[in-house]
Amino acid sequence: MARSQDFDSSVPLPPGLTIPAIRNSIDSIERELADFVDIYFDQMNVFSAIVGIFGTRALDRHSQYEKVRHIDLAQTRFPDLCRRGRRRGDGTIAPGDCLESKASKRPWSIQSHYDHEGWYIVWRYLVDPTQSIEPGKPVIIWRVDVVYLTRDDWKYEGSRAGKGGGGRTHTFGVKQPAMKLKDCAVYRRSDIQLAGGKPVSANGEG
Repeated sequence: MARSQDFDSSVPLPPGLTIPAIRNSIDSIERELADFVDIYFDQMNVFSAIVGIFGTRALDRHSQYEKVRHIDLAQTRFPDLCRRGRRRGDGTIAPGDCLESKASKRPWSIQSHYDHEGWYIVWRYLVDPTQSIEPGKPVIIWRVDVVYLTRDDWKYEGSRAGKGGGGRTHTFGVKQPAMKLKDCAVYRRSDIQLAGGKPVSANGEG
């Protein structure tokens, strides 16, 4: 279970989102992802997408934020979640009531296919198939960042794909993410540290 001492109550959160809701969501994500570890070794980028999806589902169950049911908005646009009861009459959602669920195995980056303004929650995870860090947990959420981003926070990252093949599709990345996220970790496991830019056990395990 996510340890209460690893949460920082001073980090600003979206209106209505609480630490208990995030804590319950972390537990849910870790528990459910245990059955999907094989996908990580087959397709790491697909696994990250699954973590983000499970984050959306968990917050839909445990928080005041609900999954956006409009398929076009949720799958191809923004946001993944909105604060319950805050959808406008015309179907739009105010940026302050939007919440996008992201996941990354990297410690700082945030990438998106859009540069929308709103709240973002990023589930930073590591995969520990030997379960040496914590028995029973092959997937660990070691940090959770919550940040409000405007369009000015994003930079366009063009595609290198072309007729010759290769290259990824275009994306947007957050400018200077380490600086932007410096005080945005609402949850950070104290037994995990960064070494060479990667999360590892502070006890030398895993």
